[in-house]
Amino acid sequence: MSAQFKMIFTALLLAGLVTAGCSQEPKSAKGHVMKIQLTSAAFANGQPIPAKYTGDALDISPPLAWTNKPPGTKSFALIADDPDAPAGTWVHWVIYDLPPTTTKLAEDQLKVAQFKDGTKQGLNDFKKTGYGGPAPPPGKAHRYFFKLYALDTMTGLAPGAAKTNLLKAMDGHVLGEGRLMGMYQRQQ
Repeated sequence: MSAQFKMIFTALLLAGLVTAGCSQEPKSAKGHVMKIQLTSAAFANGQPIPAKYTGDALDISPPLAWTNKPPGTKSFALIADDPDAPAGTWVHWVIYDLPPTTTKLAEDQLKVAQFKDGTKQGLNDFKKTGYGGPAPPPGKAHRYFFKLYALDTMTGLAPGAAKTNLLKAMDGHVLGEGRLMGMYQRQQ
C-alpha cells in the first residue's frame, strides 16, 4: 500500500469511528422501545404543514397528541427538527420534562423557558426559546420531524438546554418513541 492510500484509509476509519460515537438517537432504557402514536389535528404524517405554523405566517406550534404511553414513564420530551436544512439538521423545538400524564400539546405553546407544571423548553437553532416554525430557503420541500420520547426519568436539565444536551440526558432512558413528519416548501 502506498503512504497516501494508508493516510486516506486511516482518515476514513477515524471519521467512521467518530461518526459512530455521535449518534443522533438516544439509547433505550431496556433494549425495546414501545411505539407511541403521535398525531396532529393540523396535518397528517407526510403531509404539508399549514403555513400558520411556519416562519412565513404566525410561527405558532402545531397541536400534537399522543397515545400508547409505556409503563414506567416518568416524563416526555419532544424534539422537532429539519434534516434537509442546507447547513445540516436544523432544530426547531426542544421541550422536555413534560409530566407523565401529558397526552397533548395545544396549538400555540408559550415561548417561555418553563411552564407552571415543570415542563421546560430549550433553545432552537434560531437561538430562541420554544418553537420556531419552518422557514426553509425557496426550493424543494423540507421534512420536519416531531419526535416524542417517553422517558423512565426526569432529565435533570435546567430550562434552555440545547438538543445535544437533551439527547445526552435521555440516553439509556427511552421507553417509547413516536414520530410525525410534516412537509413544508417555501415558494420562489
